[in-house]
Amino acid sequence: MAIEEGDFATSGAVNPGADAVAITPADADLGIRTRAVYVGTGGDLVVKMAASGNIVTFPNVVAGSLLPLRVTQIRAATSASNIVAVW
Repeated sequence: MAIEEGDFATSGAVNPGADAVAITPADADLGIRTRAVYVGTGGDLVVKMAASGNIVTFPNVVAGSLLPLRVTQIRAATSASNIVAVW
């Protein structure tokens, strides 16, 4: 039996992402709340958390990491690159 898109609810933090977009870090809102952030090239990831608005640095994120984060910004101070926002 194949898994179809309709098999997943469209809300809730535990559901898989349904779309993704490459991100250039900037101190501006993404326009979405991510479900995860993929880091293609390692470095520091600086984000604005969706629930609290806190600015948090995740130091030394390893290349190829998929982090289950709900964020609204990927800040310009980020040194990691090849970042993809998943929602």
